Amino acid sequence: MKYPQLNSLLFEKNRRKLISEMSKNSIAIVHSNDQMPRNGDQYYPFRQNSDLFYLTGIDQERTILTVCPNHPNPELREILFIIESNEQIATWEGHKYTTEEATKTSGIRTIKYVSDLKSILRELVLGAEYIYLNLNENPKFNPEIQLIDSRFMEYIRKEYPSHELKRLAPILKDLRLKKEPEEIELIKEACSITNHAFDRILKFVKPNVCEYQVEAEMTHEFLWHRATGHAYPPIVASGKNACILHYIENNKECKDGDLLLMDFGAEYANYAADCSRTIPVNGKFTSRQKECYEAVLRVQKEVITWLTPGRNITEINLQVDNLIQEEHIKLGLYTRDDVTHQDPKNPLVRKYYPHGTCHFLGLDVHDVGDKTTTLEEGMILTCEPGLYIPEENIGIRIENDIVVAKTPYDLMKDIPREVDEIESLMKR
Repeated sequence: MKYPQLNSLLFEKNRRKLISEMSKNSIAIVHSNDQMPRNGDQYYPFRQNSDLFYLTGIDQERTILTVCPNHPNPELREILFIIESNEQIATWEGHKYTTEEATKTSGIRTIKYVSDLKSILRELVLGAEYIYLNLNENPKFNPEIQLIDSRFMEYIRKEYPSHELKRLAPILKDLRLKKEPEEIELIKEACSITNHAFDRILKFVKPNVCEYQVEAEMTHEFLWHRATGHAYPPIVASGKNACILHYIENNKECKDGDLLLMDFGAEYANYAADCSRTIPVNGKFTSRQKECYEAVLRVQKEVITWLTPGRNITEINLQVDNLIQEEHIKLGLYTRDDVTHQDPKNPLVRKYYPHGTCHFLGLDVHDVGDKTTTLEEGMILTCEPGLYIPEENIGIRIENDIVVAKTPYDLMKDIPREVDEIESLMKR
């Protein structure tokens, strides 16, 4: 890991919250992510399972947490199983956590090796009535690959068929939604690093640079400031490419007179920033580009004030549609009469604004939480209205990360977004 050691108090607090939600006489088992094969004898760079990191702070493969709060032996109520290193592993793969380091990182006193799991697990499970397993329950993501938690569930059903299985994911979703102050600070740092990258980009971008060169500038700044790298594949989209919502090829030339839409964010200590900015390649917005850009910016500024406790994303999205529809009419994209006669199943606003405005942010860039979740203080949302007019070569999105509060707090308030500020900085 590139980031400094985090304080174990955060993870101890998170485990206490989990225990308070568990049934009596139960055990919860949480695995690290699989190492994913890349090709030949290589793995993709390892990225920790967000739930395991949330509960332990451990950033290493082949790690397992068991939480058995009612076990009569206090030393077995929390156990962390880690890799047992040796000279060969140290030579070929590098340093692995020692038992002392694992305790310092997680706050868990009982550290065992993964090779001891099955024998210790038997004692834990046979003393419990319920077993909590942590499957991926993201409604929009169902990979074909069978992940470790699914494989482990098959093992548990075979070995302990009379035990009742319970779902851990709903509990962790509710816990992870509301961020602790320490988590907000980590996301704030990810946003700060993203700001450094944007400043570098404003100095770099000019006609005839390539999108992948802009991506390289981002990557340089992220790594320089101890981020793991990108929180998600960055979008660096010039001209008409900006109208492709998930464009990640980043292989075209940025041409004079075009806009450049960038959707990017640093990942710091596994916490994500998610930023979108749109700038003129030549450093100067045309009058039409400025008109469109400021329409999106007006919407964003208004919507940020709505991110307060008691609302939900579905309600906000409906209100944004009405707000941005008025901006479309002012821009001459369609008329009020066109709206009166539009197909209700295919409203005109969707033609130029086909996505939602908010999603939750945290250990995952599209973090846990539903559109109907009632917002509470301490949750973090993105706010990202956009405007896409392919026939005019215009694609604009402006995105900031916001802490829900009575007065919402903008974690990206220092990242330039005003037309005059962007143009002035690009003149340097």
